[in-house]
Amino acid sequence: MTDDVLDLARRAVETGPLCDPCLGRLVAERSFGLTNRERGRSLRVAVALADDRPVADLEPDEPCWVCEGESDEERVREWAERAAYAVRDYDFETFQVGTRVPPLFEENDTLLRDDLGLDDDAGEALKTELNREVGKRFGRETDTEVEFQRPDVQVTLNLGDDTVDAQVNSAFVYGRYRKLERDIPQTKWPCSDCNGTGLNRGEICEGCDGSGYRYDESVEQLTAPVVEEAMDGESATFHGAGREDVDALMLEGGRPFVIEIEEPRERTVDAAALQPEINDFADGKVEVLDLRQATYEMVERVKELDASKTYRMDVEFEDDVDADAFAAALDELEGTTVEQRTPQRVDHRRADIERTRDVYEIEGELADERHATVELHGEGGLYVKELVSSDEGRTEPSLAGLLGVDAEVTALDVLDVQGEDEPFAKAEFFRDSPAGADDGADDGEAADADGD
Repeated sequence: MTDDVLDLARRAVETGPLCDPCLGRLVAERSFGLTNRERGRSLRVAVALADDRPVADLEPDEPCWVCEGESDEERVREWAERAAYAVRDYDFETFQVGTRVPPLFEENDTLLRDDLGLDDDAGEALKTELNREVGKRFGRETDTEVEFQRPDVQVTLNLGDDTVDAQVNSAFVYGRYRKLERDIPQTKWPCSDCNGTGLNRGEICEGCDGSGYRYDESVEQLTAPVVEEAMDGESATFHGAGREDVDALMLEGGRPFVIEIEEPRERTVDAAALQPEINDFADGKVEVLDLRQATYEMVERVKELDASKTYRMDVEFEDDVDADAFAAALDELEGTTVEQRTPQRVDHRRADIERTRDVYEIEGELADERHATVELHGEGGLYVKELVSSDEGRTEPSLAGLLGVDAEVTALDVLDVQGEDEPFAKAEFFRDSPAGADDGADDGEAADADGD
C-alpha cells in the first residue's frame, strides 16, 4: 500500500470517530473486489502496523461522525429486513434500493473530504454504499435480483425520518382484441353532459341515466377486470394501438393492446390461461387472443409503432353507379397518394392541416347500382371514410370524386392492424419469451388511430 494512502488513512481517523465503511469509501476506487468495510478495516490495520500502534487506538469509541452509525452492519441488516417487510405482500423478481440522505450527512461527507484535501466527489457517496450493501442483503432476504432500469419494486430508505418507502411498478399483459358488437368504445367514455358525475344540475343526468358514462360497456371494461383480479392489482389501464370508431367492428387479426396493472400483488400469471376467462367474461361482445406478459416498453410500442390497417366498408351511392366505372375508379385509387385535410367530423378536436397518405391496395364489389362493399389496405392515419366521400373536396382523389357521384360509408369495420416496417410483437418486449423465440411472435402489429 502506497504512502499517500496510508497518510490519507492516518489523517482521516484523526478527524474524529470514523467507521470502517466511511473510511473505506474514501478510496472506493482502489482494490477491486473489496467492500468499503473491508477497505476501511485494512487501512486501519495497515496504519497500526506501519506506526507500530495497537489497532484499538485507531478504532472509533463513539458512533461515526460522518454517517452517525447508518453504515453499521446491524443497521444495514435492519434496513434490509424492513425493506423486505415493506414488500412482503407482493410477488416480484427484480428490485432496486435507493437512499435519501439528509443534508447533514452530505455536509459531513463534504467536511471530511475538505479536511483531507480531496475533491467533493472523491471515493463513493454514502447513499451509493447503502444502496449496494442493503441491496445485497435485501436480495438474499427475498431471493430476487437487482435491476437498475425498470425493477418490479423500488424501495427507498429515508435516513432522515427513519422510514422505508416501497413503490411497486406496474405489470403488463399484451394481446389483441376483436370487437364483435357495434357501439362499444375501446375505453370508458365519460358522459359529456355531466362530465362523468352522473348528475346534471342536481338531477340524474338524462344523457347517461346517472352512470357517468356515455356507453355502458367498453373493450376495457370487458377485458381489464379479469387481468386485474388475476394479478390482484389496485387498478388497471387499457392501452390500445389506436382505436376504431365506436360503431365499427374490429375483426380478423384484431388490434394490439396492453393492459397495465398498477401495484400487482401477483406479478407472474399464466397469460394464456386468462384468454378463455376474458372471453367468457366478455360474453361474445369482445374476444382476445395471443395474450402474453409484456415489459413496460410494450406500452410505448403499442402507441408509437407506425402501422397500416385493413378495412371493410359498406358504401351507399346517391345515384346509380356503372360496374366498369366503379372498377376503373378503384384501379385509379390503388397505389395512389391521397391528399387530405383534417375531416370536418373531427376538426373540432384536431388542427386543420393537410397531409398525404398512401393507399396500398383497394378492391370492391357492387351489390347493386347503389351499394357496394370495399376493402382497403392503407397507410396508418388514412381517413378512409373521406377517401370514399371526398368530404366536400377535402380529400383528393376520392371514390366519390372519381365517379362523380356522392358516396357515403354506412358501415366500417377494421380487419387488421399491421406494422409498417416490422412485426408488432417481438421477443424482446415480452417477459415470458421462450429461449430462441423469433422476433416476429405473431402476425399482429401496432396501429395509429387517425384513420379509423
